[in-house]
Amino acid sequence: MLNFLSIRNVVLIERLDLDFSEGLSVLTGETGAGKSILLDSLGLVLGNRAETSLIRHGADKLSVTAVFDISSVQDFISQLAKEYDLEIENEVIIKRTLDINGRSKIFINDQSVSLKVLKEFASYLVEIHGQFDNQGLLNPSFHRDILDNYGKYSEILTDVKNKFLYYQQATKEYLAYEQEIQQAKIDEDNLRCWIDELEKLKPVEGEEEEITHRRTEMMNSEKILENLNIAYNSLTVGNDIITSIRHAQGAINRANRLAEGKYNLLEETLEQTLINAQESLNQLEEMSSSINLNQNEIDHIEQRLYALRSAARKHQTSVDDLPNVLEKLKHQLSTIELGEENLEKYRLKKEQSRLDYMAAANKLSEKRKQTAKQLDEKVRSELSPLKMEKARFITNIEQMPETGWNEKGIDTVSFTVSTNPNSPQGALNKIASGGELARFMLALKVNLAETGHCQTMIFDEVDSGIGGATAQAVGERLAQLGKTVQVLVVTHSPQVAACGHHHFKVEKKTENNETTTYVYELNEISRFEEIARMLAGEQITDEARAAAKVLLTA
Repeated sequence: MLNFLSIRNVVLIERLDLDFSEGLSVLTGETGAGKSILLDSLGLVLGNRAETSLIRHGADKLSVTAVFDISSVQDFISQLAKEYDLEIENEVIIKRTLDINGRSKIFINDQSVSLKVLKEFASYLVEIHGQFDNQGLLNPSFHRDILDNYGKYSEILTDVKNKFLYYQQATKEYLAYEQEIQQAKIDEDNLRCWIDELEKLKPVEGEEEEITHRRTEMMNSEKILENLNIAYNSLTVGNDIITSIRHAQGAINRANRLAEGKYNLLEETLEQTLINAQESLNQLEEMSSSINLNQNEIDHIEQRLYALRSAARKHQTSVDDLPNVLEKLKHQLSTIELGEENLEKYRLKKEQSRLDYMAAANKLSEKRKQTAKQLDEKVRSELSPLKMEKARFITNIEQMPETGWNEKGIDTVSFTVSTNPNSPQGALNKIASGGELARFMLALKVNLAETGHCQTMIFDEVDSGIGGATAQAVGERLAQLGKTVQVLVVTHSPQVAACGHHHFKVEKKTENNETTTYVYELNEISRFEEIARMLAGEQITDEARAAAKVLLTA
């Protein structure tokens, strides 16, 4: 809901701050007073084109700020805010500036945004109907959602969405498997050759590291053997370490007997040293004998390593991953051999999911047709009192080609009108004039108000070409609509103005050769005088005042 509008230096408006409330607010004033300037100003914060001709003469720039209470559209706004990383809580503050060089800046809650983002937010905040209408009901892409919201069959919509997503997934699986089979058939000869090569190679995970270490060891085998021999000779040639330890052990044993066991620990240590020394000699002998100086084995390792790495390069993988590559190739080959059988399973799944989706979508189509009939009848019942008894409103529902099916069903929905009995049905904004269009919108909105997203609606030219009882009917319906949403209407009709919950007057004054537009809310007395002026013209008569009293007390 629009709470506040601040305008600076827009055409004839120098400085204007307005507070708005719930219900129906009417704006009146003489022709040329500047009522359209208010709509132009509000249009700037809703994403309309910003032109430097709107800047007040003598000013460097203009600015417009609007404050909206978003409690009724919190979910939609929060989702948008999250998408664009904006911080928004209970209200949206939109500010737009434009300087004489044509540079425009847009802010939402003091955060700079693009014109595209502004328009997305504005679509949930305000709808303007009439000659300035640019979105909402005039955009056929919204008509299906509008009808569905009016019908209140969310469970059917959810079922259609879920079945479409399942059908979509089943189709993807089928096409992917079909492509896999086709590609596998193309590669069948290669597959068999690659599988044969890898099966003969018999790669083992971790083998590359193992044989690399083995190759390194064998290439250094002579030096390793030389050093092992040096170690062995150091322990056995000359002062044999085993003999030396035994001599020492015997001496300590004799001393220990004389000392009554004082050197038991030392004797045990020498015994363990003797065991370790003997074990070391045994290991040196075994290691020396195990060293292979066979060049043929080195060549075999080199060939094996080369074959493994060559295969890895061929399949663009690592040597350790070759066993997995072999299993994948076998799977691809088995896909060919069992492919047609499996493909048929995928096809049947896809076809069944399509049938399930079709059943749900057809159910939704029938519900839409029933809802459309109800909406058409209610809108038609509103047109006669609005002096449009010859007009026809029809919700057109057609089935899309299968390529257009989606999670919202198989239908296109469009609101069409005809203003004369012999005229063909056409789009709202192509067939109706400004005043007719506004009344069509009014007839629609009276019925759609409870299910719409926007909580502020502005009507311009809604009273164009009408008066008397018709104007009274328009006013009553605007007041009725104002019980559900906030409504602002620019009007020349006293009957419409008298139905308002709040009344603003637009007035133009010239002082010191400068013309300025002012807007202020009327109290009970000044409102009475304004409606009398609208009835009588420039000279207010007693008869006009009496008529105004009747309108205000009706």
